[in-house]
Amino acid sequence: MREEHGDEYAEGYGDDHLVHADHREAPPRPRSRRVWLVAVGGVFTALVVVAGYGAYTMLGAVSGGSSPGGSSTGPTAAKEPQAPPTAEQADAVAKDFLAAWGRGDLTVAAGLTDRPEAARAALTSFHDGVSARSLTLTGTGPAAAGTTGEPTVGYRVRAEFDGTTEAWEYESALGAVRASDGRVLVRWAPTVVHPNLAAGRTITVKALPDPVSKPTDRKGRPLDAFPSLRSVLPQIAPPDGAKVVTGQAVVLTGGGQDAEELFVLTPPSAPRVKLTIDADLQQVAEEAVKQQSASGKPASLVAVQPSTGNILAMAYASQDGFNRAVGGGQAPGSTMKVITAAALLEAGVTPDTAAPCKETTNSPRTWHNDETGNHLDYTLSDDFIHSCNTGFIDKGLEKLQLGTLATVARDQFGLGLQWRIGIPSRDATIPAPSTKDEAAAAYIGQGQIQVNSLLMASVAATVQSGTFRQPVLREDVKRVTAPGKLPADVAQGLRSMMARTATQGTARTPMSGLSGQIGAKTGTVEAGSSQATNSWFIAYRNDLAVAAEVEGGGHGNSAAGVAAAQVLKAGGMG
Repeated sequence: MREEHGDEYAEGYGDDHLVHADHREAPPRPRSRRVWLVAVGGVFTALVVVAGYGAYTMLGAVSGGSSPGGSSTGPTAAKEPQAPPTAEQADAVAKDFLAAWGRGDLTVAAGLTDRPEAARAALTSFHDGVSARSLTLTGTGPAAAGTTGEPTVGYRVRAEFDGTTEAWEYESALGAVRASDGRVLVRWAPTVVHPNLAAGRTITVKALPDPVSKPTDRKGRPLDAFPSLRSVLPQIAPPDGAKVVTGQAVVLTGGGQDAEELFVLTPPSAPRVKLTIDADLQQVAEEAVKQQSASGKPASLVAVQPSTGNILAMAYASQDGFNRAVGGGQAPGSTMKVITAAALLEAGVTPDTAAPCKETTNSPRTWHNDETGNHLDYTLSDDFIHSCNTGFIDKGLEKLQLGTLATVARDQFGLGLQWRIGIPSRDATIPAPSTKDEAAAAYIGQGQIQVNSLLMASVAATVQSGTFRQPVLREDVKRVTAPGKLPADVAQGLRSMMARTATQGTARTPMSGLSGQIGAKTGTVEAGSSQATNSWFIAYRNDLAVAAEVEGGGHGNSAAGVAAAQVLKAGGMG
């Protein structure tokens, strides 16, 4: 035993600062001193307690009697290198560290690291920023050795929060190091808290940006890829009383880097709106309009479900981006003869009533037909399927009062009732005529009448179902109802004439090959002596009604008819 060395070292510094007595002046005489002999592994080691300091210094090593950090050759010898911790020692310190961290004793946890101040600051920041209800840390066994060759211990973190049943879980690892005093400690690094944490960054709970819910089609499919709907979707308002829910997430921020979302506590939510649009049919409508407007001609198309009034597709092409499908106003041409025919049928005319198709007629203005010649044996149905202007003008002036057309359009077809479809739209303009010339023009869809594809698709839908159902783009909007109802015999007469038009008349070419319950009416609008005529076409096939118009597209059975038939072929099976 080397008891004589008991007073050769001054106490009061850390083990790295022991000072040899040979290099100092003699210290003052200590107030008291006691010596214990401690048996360690069969070898006695002297411990000296210096009264007034309250610290312990081990003077002799278990083997060889070397002093702390020195060798047996004397006090000036170099320190021997520390042996790295064993796997068992690393596992033990990791267990203690994780236990202290998990129970919230951050000072104790930090004291088990080689950088206690930095560790305590980081652990406190994590604790305060995350505010988990409970934190469970579980060792997962030895991890891959670090670059220093020190043992590494893996562990799993599970944080639970108030207000959610979902737990945040992730895995990380910590390394163990032997300190100069021989203790085994956790080697501190920000990655001990989270594998993605780095200096200058913080983990905290933050509110997520308020979501913007984009309307979907009726099956929940996205619609923002369709060119015709890009300007429509931002106009869709949330349902009445619906609120945006702001979400929260655990986020890694700071360090001059973008925020990284680590775990969503509360997902944000915005009111969801399903439109009546069918994405599959919308795609067909977009392609059909694109083809007919390829040379720069403005065009539009709307598809409506007669049994519900739901708008299934809406496409348009215009040079200024204006949605002419629901906001436009154009003369409908002979497609208006559907409403004129309804008025005549209500006035007692039947499809078989004689209505000669003369080459010209007067109101006193002179009117003519697309085709030359007289067809004096025509009935009203013949005039309808061949789109004879003079026959409709003569029969209208004979049977209808001025203003009757506007009344039938409003009461049986719902035109002019200020629809609210879910976005701004334009109502029909069907003014009461003040002269016979104005009345004659209205009977064949000319003059001051203004409509669009949405309105005329509804006309076709009303004929197919026999009942006006206001078209809507979303089912939660309040619809208007027509003051009256299309009489059953009138609806049947209109369907018979539209069916003949689709199979024998001006619409037979585009409607060729379509099966089921079909009906159609063409329209050709004179836009001026030096301009090409505008093409109109309305039709239905089973529970699908379509209206299309192409400005400068020629006859109704060409551009507009081709576009409408494409949509009917794709979606008119039901």
